[in-house]
Amino acid sequence: MASDPGAELDAEDAAEAEEGVYEEVMPCDRMELSQRLAVEELITTEASYVHNIQLCVSDIRAHLQKKQLPDLDLEGLFSNTDDILHMSKRFLKGLEDTTTATSEHEQLFCISTLFQEFKEEMETTYKIYCASYEHALLLVESYRKDPRLQEEILDTLNATVPHTGASDLSFFLVMPVQRVTKYPLLLGKILENTPPNTSVYSALEAAVGAMAQVNTNINEYKRRKEVATKYNKAEHLTLRDRFARLNTHSIAKKTSRLSRLFMHEAGIVAKTRDKEYDDLEEKFQCVVSIVTALKENVASYLGHLEAFLLATPHQHELEITEGPAQQCRRFAEHLHCTALPEFKQRLDKLVCQPLCSLSDMLVGPQQLVKKRLDKLLDYEEIQERRSEMGSVTYDEEAAMNTYLAINALLVAELPRFNQAALQLLGQILCSLSTLQWDLAAEVLHQAEKELEQMPHGRMPLPSFWKMVEDTLQQSGAQLHAFQQTFETVTPSPVAQPLNPAEERKVLSLMSKHGPDKLYQVTSNISGSRDLDLTLQRGQVVALLQSVDTKGNTNRWLVDAGGPRGFVPAGKLQRYCPAQSQQPGMQMLTLESGTERRRHSYASPAAPRPRVPTFTPTSQVVAGFSFTARSPQEVTLQAGQPVVVLEPHDKKGNKEWSLVEVNGQRGYVPSSYLVTIPEQEPTGWSLPV
Repeated sequence: MASDPGAELDAEDAAEAEEGVYEEVMPCDRMELSQRLAVEELITTEASYVHNIQLCVSDIRAHLQKKQLPDLDLEGLFSNTDDILHMSKRFLKGLEDTTTATSEHEQLFCISTLFQEFKEEMETTYKIYCASYEHALLLVESYRKDPRLQEEILDTLNATVPHTGASDLSFFLVMPVQRVTKYPLLLGKILENTPPNTSVYSALEAAVGAMAQVNTNINEYKRRKEVATKYNKAEHLTLRDRFARLNTHSIAKKTSRLSRLFMHEAGIVAKTRDKEYDDLEEKFQCVVSIVTALKENVASYLGHLEAFLLATPHQHELEITEGPAQQCRRFAEHLHCTALPEFKQRLDKLVCQPLCSLSDMLVGPQQLVKKRLDKLLDYEEIQERRSEMGSVTYDEEAAMNTYLAINALLVAELPRFNQAALQLLGQILCSLSTLQWDLAAEVLHQAEKELEQMPHGRMPLPSFWKMVEDTLQQSGAQLHAFQQTFETVTPSPVAQPLNPAEERKVLSLMSKHGPDKLYQVTSNISGSRDLDLTLQRGQVVALLQSVDTKGNTNRWLVDAGGPRGFVPAGKLQRYCPAQSQQPGMQMLTLESGTERRRHSYASPAAPRPRVPTFTPTSQVVAGFSFTARSPQEVTLQAGQPVVVLEPHDKKGNKEWSLVEVNGQRGYVPSSYLVTIPEQEPTGWSLPV
């Protein structure tokens, strides 16, 4: 910073005047004057320091924040300057209040007491800043190499603090480091000019010692952080870098550690016990296991919740326009489309992300814990060598100091880390409980709202259960009567006759899509939505896609011989041309997977429909034995003749075939069937 000639002349005049005053006063008065000037220097320099920190925080950093430069790490640059400013303002206020003391001795007592009161807070605040100061200087140096960022920083300095003449941010960033190291010097200057026989001398001496201890602790903390940073960086080496670092020395060192670890486990050599550290590490490992288990449990909980809501009735077409079915549909739609997505979003923000961040924060301490064990093994071996030989080398002394530094850092930091981790873990668990409570309350509220619209919504509970029992008994009786009627009369689905124009359209669809894709409409269809078709009973269509655009398998895309659109899958059956074989007899159509109905009861008195069959030119037999594993399958013996009814299953999968064996029908693997030649067919035959 450029110097002002006028200011230099004023300083020289003041010095000459001060020398003149010294010549006129007695030695005792000279000491009191020096003491008073030292006190004034302490207060005035503290006020100037607070003013500069205020400029750094309120003007420089705020101006850089408005620029919103993505490559500028403001947190790395300014660290905890907010905490320093807050503490320094209160400290300055205390210094200024000492000027109202009735005597100089009382003022010195107040100053000494003030430093003692702020000792711990100064150490805690300044050691964080000093530990990150080297990183801030590296950032400043990197910004100097970026012309764009350097230009923005200079523009900010010229706009906010032009009177300082600062060329970069390091001018302000170094101030907290300089200030905390200057406190012992300023207090020492006051102490030098205080007679030892006065009562305030011991108080000032204690304040000087306290500030010296603060600086010592800050330096030790900074050294420990540097060691921790060094070993944390070493853990991020690639496999290639690790192999490159292997040499005879490192291999010998790792072998020695492994050997000593085995001796520990075998009880040959006693372990070095540190109860304080062992308790802290046990608690830390407990936190690690809790976080890991909670992450797994939250993921499992979310998976089970999604599995519980797999049923999606709101995605299926219902021909019921009102009543409980529609209420259930609305309730399910609310759960899937509103409640669950909102719950998952809040769960990710309030539980999953903080939990992952906490898990990431555990990595650094875990690495230090592992490194401490390695260094402890080295430390024990070096201690044994020292006891035998009486001395150690410089490198061995450095290794011992490294262990002591890591151990001291963990003992000092693990309690605070464990406490902070447990607090965050508690907040995460509270958030998880609150989210579950909110989800249950929302679901219950929606269910009650739907229940109020039902006729029995306000019915007393005993009356409700009586109504349920009566309804179930009545429905059971109706179902039994329907079953008996249905077992007696089982009308067969018959293909609808076609007019000549429809037959030509069928031939066109068959040549275009193949016979396996043809379906016939079983009842009139009235299109109610966009892209729906309106079809008449008996029309033949070709299947294009067995699912709509939303994945609904109950709406099929079909070709009606010109127009294309969606129709309900339940109103289609596979098309088979009607052929009159005998008077009053028609060929039965094959039943589709969506329309075919199977019954577990068969009335002996019911006449069995006579189904025409065609004797093929080849015979199908079982090439391998097959044992049925479900009621839908049938057992085969190798070489047993079978009749193939459908060369695929209900979903069109050709890996399974529907066959008839000894009067039993069921599915068998298609690969188990073998076709063998047989006599030429002689025509149509009917079963007896």
